[in-house]
Amino acid sequence: MSINRTAITRRTLLGSAVGLSTAALLAGCAKKGGAASVSDTGILNVGQISDSVAFFPLHVAEQQGFFEANGVKLGERPRLGTGAKLAAALKSGAIDLAAGVTTDAFNLYEVDKTARLTAGLVTEYYVDVVVGNDFAGPAEQAPLNDRVSALVGKKIGITGPGSGTEALLVHLFQQIGKDANKDATLVNLGAATTAAVGALKSKQVDALSFFQPIGQVAAGEGTGKIYISPQRGDVPSLAGVVHGCVFSTTAVLDAKKTMVDGFNKSMDRALQFIRQDKDTTRTLLKSYLQGTPDGVIDSLLALLPEEMSASHAISQAAYDKSKDFHMQTGLAKNPPDFATFVPQASQA
Repeated sequence: MSINRTAITRRTLLGSAVGLSTAALLAGCAKKGGAASVSDTGILNVGQISDSVAFFPLHVAEQQGFFEANGVKLGERPRLGTGAKLAAALKSGAIDLAAGVTTDAFNLYEVDKTARLTAGLVTEYYVDVVVGNDFAGPAEQAPLNDRVSALVGKKIGITGPGSGTEALLVHLFQQIGKDANKDATLVNLGAATTAAVGALKSKQVDALSFFQPIGQVAAGEGTGKIYISPQRGDVPSLAGVVHGCVFSTTAVLDAKKTMVDGFNKSMDRALQFIRQDKDTTRTLLKSYLQGTPDGVIDSLLALLPEEMSASHAISQAAYDKSKDFHMQTGLAKNPPDFATFVPQASQA
């Protein structure tokens, strides 16, 4: 059956991939065959989906000199917009490490069994459902299923198909016996904050399923409110799940082992720094999320210690919860077991 999804064109950093689905991009990579390419061994190219809160530790490590201190020379740092483009760039050798979400890593593994999960950044599901202030539905304090039922038949903005933003909706709709791809219209908005909040404000969509800080920005400017938030405990089944992550391939891990180890050490220092130095972290967060109002920065600053990983190392409990979530929602057909997918050096 056809998926009820609307595409909204937007400008991206790598425009050649606009409009292609996760499956199409990854299938294209798979058809090329062979091992994933590896870039210049003296440089570590790290891509990320967007400037969402999950990838803030990379900014901290850059600005505080942690990468340099650990012998890591960074090259390209593109923001690629979707997990599919991130995985395609990794497979082609354009980047060495991909900062995305576990959904992206599992999608890549389905077509490339050399994919590996190398670092955990966020251990809460940091995607929120955001609605306009005039949304006709139960209050935010109402039972979860009542709030999800109010989303049936609505136009809901997501970053793109096969994303963690779509995954949350699939999971929530399953709880009430519905199919998000049939019982709502999912609108592909890409990863830009302005596009997402603008679509909600102009009523192109009734709601958003989007990563932080979209909900905080919408609430801060009076455009909307956070309606469902796994991070604040609204979805108990997702508590403690590894979500924001870094993934790569065995080709990169073999060719650039020292630099990948240095990257992970830099993540550990950045994650600790975020917990220990609130004042500097606030300054860095403002430079990372340029133009974000102070009130939004403060609300995010309070959330960071609650959702950021203690270190890059991934526990089996957090991984298994993510694996089960992806299997239950049908977003990953046969995700690998913990020992296979998470290198020993990245296991907690």
